[in-house]
Amino acid sequence: MLGGVRRLLVLVAALALGLTVAAPADAADWVAKAQKRLNHLGCLAGPADGDLGQWTRSAVVRFQSREGVDQSGRLDKDTRKRLYAEDAPRCDVRPVPKGSGKGRRIVISQKQNWVWLVGGHGRIAAQGGMVDNTGVLHRGSYDVGSYCGRSARIKANRSSGGLLLDNFVRFAPCGIGFHRIPRYPSSGAQIHADWVLGTNMSESHGCIRLSNAMSERVWRFTARATPVHVV
Repeated sequence: MLGGVRRLLVLVAALALGLTVAAPADAADWVAKAQKRLNHLGCLAGPADGDLGQWTRSAVVRFQSREGVDQSGRLDKDTRKRLYAEDAPRCDVRPVPKGSGKGRRIVISQKQNWVWLVGGHGRIAAQGGMVDNTGVLHRGSYDVGSYCGRSARIKANRSSGGLLLDNFVRFAPCGIGFHRIPRYPSSGAQIHADWVLGTNMSESHGCIRLSNAMSERVWRFTARATPVHVV
């Protein structure tokens, strides 16, 4: 009985994502195949277990943003065609957007929900997904530094709500900066999973949320004056 209910739920979820399936027994296979392909391309779909959910949907969004198409999170016909193409691009390796400045800098793409640390000779030192808020942070050029009399860099910052903002690096007035995904001080747990990064499935209060590893890279990269370009 429970197995039948599970297969039915997988089928309903598959149809919601745009999958075309012939029968409930086939739905999990479709999903697992897509998860394996997404993981192969560095899109972070989670375990290839045939179960649909927000984690898998986030991987679809990352793939769609990499392809420059509508980030619906649905495995519709066009997305599947692109996903299984021989020349399908990786989600975790992306070219720096054109028109994003020159020289040593940090580049933020709000359309792709992505961040690049670019060295002086154009070499990408690091890149990764982010969460931001386009209603607060606007396109333009900024610089890492102190704004409104507040410190430019705070290793263990706290938000007004008491959340921990590790590796906080300010780059825009007055409180906008890079930092790790906020953590609860009581448990140290992040307020959302890393797989939300690189998608439009959440938004910050204005800052750039990053994985712990990427926030450490930004902290080290900004030890000296660093321009930031938001495109």
